[in-house]
Amino acid sequence: MKHHHIAYLLFLAFVVPAVAADSYPAPQPGDFVVKDFQFKSGERLAEVKLHYYTLGAPQKDASGEVRNAVLILHGTGGSGRQFLTPTFAGVLFGPGQLLDAAKYFIILPDNVGHGGSSKPSDGLHMRFPHYE
Repeated sequence: MKHHHIAYLLFLAFVVPAVAADSYPAPQPGDFVVKDFQFKSGERLAEVKLHYYTLGAPQKDASGEVRNAVLILHGTGGSGRQFLTPTFAGVLFGPGQLLDAAKYFIILPDNVGHGGSSKPSDGLHMRFPHYE
């Protein structure tokens, strides 16, 4: 392989992902708090916080319903922040990409028990209600 081909491949491998990562809007963090939340087990907490990140803006139809929301949930571990990497957000949320944040309102929540959402390690430890 010629040297200019190698240089081009290195450029694609390192520079293009960095450019793509900057091409989507900055994620906006937020918290949604539910008062007097009852878990499936019947146990209650005075409040449960669900932390999230959003990209883009909601677009409502004539009846006031948001029609461009996309909810992306993380797996058993992790948080919504894991999707804000060059290998995920950098190839999905930018202009012209599959989930272009100029078209879609993307919501990346931290499930209960993870990230910035309510979790046992916030202080209740073993007294935190059972959740799935």
